[in-house]
Amino acid sequence: MSSRPASATPPGSGPVPSPGTDRQAVGHPATPARPALIWTALVLVYVLWGSTYLGIRIAVESLPPLTSAAGRFAAAALVLAAVLRIRRGPGALRVDRRQLGSAALVGVLLLAGGNGVVVLAESGPAGVAVPSGIAALLVASVPLLVVLLRTLGGDRPRLWTFAGVTLGFVGLVLLVLPTGGSGAVPLAGALTVVVAATCWSVGSFLSGRLRMPADPFVATVYEMAAGAVALAVTGAVRGELRGFSPAEVTGRSWAALAYLMVAGSLVAFTAYVWLLHHAPISLVATYAYVNPAVAVALGALLAAEPVTARVLLGGAVIVAGVALVVTTERPRPPVAGTAPEPARR
Repeated sequence: MSSRPASATPPGSGPVPSPGTDRQAVGHPATPARPALIWTALVLVYVLWGSTYLGIRIAVESLPPLTSAAGRFAAAALVLAAVLRIRRGPGALRVDRRQLGSAALVGVLLLAGGNGVVVLAESGPAGVAVPSGIAALLVASVPLLVVLLRTLGGDRPRLWTFAGVTLGFVGLVLLVLPTGGSGAVPLAGALTVVVAATCWSVGSFLSGRLRMPADPFVATVYEMAAGAVALAVTGAVRGELRGFSPAEVTGRSWAALAYLMVAGSLVAFTAYVWLLHHAPISLVATYAYVNPAVAVALGALLAAEPVTARVLLGGAVIVAGVALVVTTERPRPPVAGTAPEPARR
């Protein structure tokens, strides 16, 4: 894949936080909630965000990739903005210029650079397009990349965190190493997804260091709007609409796009933000290694995507590395007699 969720949303879904951060993403402690509600919200995030990779693959069968992604995020931004204005009044979306610029930059990195590039990688003919399950496994490297960015920024993650990063990258190599067999992962497409994961990681990293809108929903509106504009412009430059006819789009592609708008960008994100307020961050962050498993299973069951022994091995190693990072990257307790560090904006 996020103060506002400092994002490690899988680029296949919507704006979400990174499990590599050391703070409660919404800037204040979680409040207790009934376990049944917490697990219901977790299942929504696990399944809906895990399914967005397959949704993307179906949508781009007959829809222009970047333009359809732009429409998805523009529609989600409008719906979320309308809900916020109705519930909170005319000033609900008010931010200053610096907050607006920060949200726009993060949105372009996350949604145009992250999601948009994944959409491109999943489009194209068989043998060129990356299977949805493989894309999800590669995107699982986001928490690993965020740790490296934090280290370059002067942070000092734990030794076990670096062990998890190393293990995760070994899994990436196993997954994309050329073999020449029929089930080989398209190397160019795989590297394209890694570029998307890098964009997402940089956006996640910057979101915790820039002066963002204080409310995560407001920040998401501007991120999705900026990402939609960048995707639409890039799609136009690529000539995606040249000769395009809506009448040629299949019903399943329209249904997939609607599913991505509602399930991925609105329902799952709302559940995620609710979880950040009501559940331990270490539990919420488990989505980072459950989503890839869901994506691989759905791709195999519903789209007959091949699941070779090497995919299983590489995927298992990546997920194990991410799990190690997530479980060791828990907030450090404040030193006695000192106040907790405020969340950076």
